[in-house]
Amino acid sequence: MTEEVVSQFLSSRVRRVQESQTLQITARASKMKAEGKDIVSLSAGEPDFPTPDFACDAAIEAIRDGFTKYTSVVGIPELRKAISEKLKRDNALNFSPEEICVGVGGKQAIMNTILALVDSDDEVIIPAPYWVSFPEMVKIADGTPVIVPTTFEQNFKLTPEQLANALTPKTKMLILNSPSNPTGVMYSEAEIRALMRVIEHRDVFVISDEMYEQLTYGEVEHFSPARIETMKEKVIVSNALSKSHSMTGWRVGYVAAPKWIIDAVAKLQSQMSSHTSSISQKAAVAALLGEQTVVKTMREEFKKRRDFLYRELSSINGIRLNLPEGAFYLFPSVEGLLGKTFQGVTLNSSVDVAEYLLDKHWVATVPGDAFGAEGFLRLSYASSMAELEKAAARMKEAFRA
Repeated sequence: MTEEVVSQFLSSRVRRVQESQTLQITARASKMKAEGKDIVSLSAGEPDFPTPDFACDAAIEAIRDGFTKYTSVVGIPELRKAISEKLKRDNALNFSPEEICVGVGGKQAIMNTILALVDSDDEVIIPAPYWVSFPEMVKIADGTPVIVPTTFEQNFKLTPEQLANALTPKTKMLILNSPSNPTGVMYSEAEIRALMRVIEHRDVFVISDEMYEQLTYGEVEHFSPARIETMKEKVIVSNALSKSHSMTGWRVGYVAAPKWIIDAVAKLQSQMSSHTSSISQKAAVAALLGEQTVVKTMREEFKKRRDFLYRELSSINGIRLNLPEGAFYLFPSVEGLLGKTFQGVTLNSSVDVAEYLLDKHWVATVPGDAFGAEGFLRLSYASSMAELEKAAARMKEAFRA
């Protein structure tokens, strides 16, 4: 069938949702690598560390014990209890096991929460730059994403004034992500409290995506809006083991929220995926309750990589960077390169920059417009130092005057 014919049969829901650009770039880089090209990928948000041995051992033991059948939709009791303990231990949050639902990765946990709360015409405020899936998830739920742009100069942080101006009678939700994907910036406790004061007396819910809360490098400490007493009934905390324990493929994420929200999320999940893998759940219990020095080791190594790549790229004319406080991304401005020509290629957009780097210098990055910020690139430093050194050298060569 032609593309025009196919579109007649697809639902409007599918037609209005965009495919993830990060996955597109990663797939293209993988194809070039399979063709024998020495591609350095700075596009994927996936730690290059192995999953901790004790988590793998728990999964193997689960298989040998025959723990391969259905479990409760919301997760096995010991995992919900382990998550409850982790939230108290690491984040000073008091959620009972009954206020937690385990999903097939953090992405599904957030999607189900949006589906549970957002109706047609409801508005969801999303600061930009944003994680690529946030607006698309809102569209799937028939809601309206309200994008609030932030700037390099304001360190990509939503201000209370911007939040107040974005509110309307239709506002149902705010999505906050700290540390941020793609910028790596973090909101301080004071900044989060200031934002929450704007909405604390309104019926506005907050999804606090805390996926990278274990990966922080500066003086700013992670602070969850769920710690604010006046917001406790309206904040949904989302997290996963993908980044903190290098368990991306295991697909274990979760949301913590008031029980009535968890019940609604579980109802939806029961009709879609049921539970996440029984084996992955056993591995997750071990990961959360095991020795956490593995997380510290990753964090220290990521900091070294961040400092190296920040230093190297800061020396390139036309590139500006903020030093990120968390996650494992740099989000440099390439606006100083636009309009210029390198090796016969004129760069008019961040897409042009990303394609030029991939085609001519074999470095895979993601253009900023995928995150709602034209004129920027997202670079992941979740690669070995050797790969980062190679990437930095190639980028310097690419933009030599």
